[in-house]
Amino acid sequence: MDPILLDFPETFDTERLTIRAPRPGDGARVAEAARESLPELRPWMHWAQEDPSAEAQEARIRRRIADWMARKELLLLLFIKGTHTFVGSSGLHQINWGVRAFETGYWVRTQFAGQGYITEAVNGITEFAFTYLKANRVEIRCDSRNTRSAAVARRCGFFLEGVLRHDDLSVDGELRDTLIFSKISATEFHVYPTSGEAHP
Repeated sequence: MDPILLDFPETFDTERLTIRAPRPGDGARVAEAARESLPELRPWMHWAQEDPSAEAQEARIRRRIADWMARKELLLLLFIKGTHTFVGSSGLHQINWGVRAFETGYWVRTQFAGQGYITEAVNGITEFAFTYLKANRVEIRCDSRNTRSAAVARRCGFFLEGVLRHDDLSVDGELRDTLIFSKISATEFHVYPTSGEAHP
């Protein structure tokens, strides 16, 4: 099936969060949260190297709306349930509809860090991917030095498949290693002798 014909929810709830597709007008609240969080975001996010303007973020939001409609990329914004309080951003990216494989990433507004919101969001988004998108694989990639991001993947039960050495450039232009974590749809466990870990 052409993925543009697929229908699935644009909003869903977890215990404390409403997770939804972007909408026109979201740019200002995303920019405000990003500005508040720049010291924590700058070591890891290329887009956070400059102070984000509301106008630039609104343009980005509207491009992501178009990507959502085309089923090219599914940006998801996180809000405290029952409010307009923006907590952070995640989504499903690098989509391969043939394989039904997706990559998820995330960032949290500094004032909400350390409260389990991103772990909750990643669990909810992963369930969304397997339930509504019939995912066969959901992947998390992060800089090997980003211990907090890797900790989220582990808490959510993602399996560390390996390390891509000198795979990308960090925000300061230095070569970096990338950790690859995944969850797959199969229910049986496989053992990979090189890691000694088992995963579903």
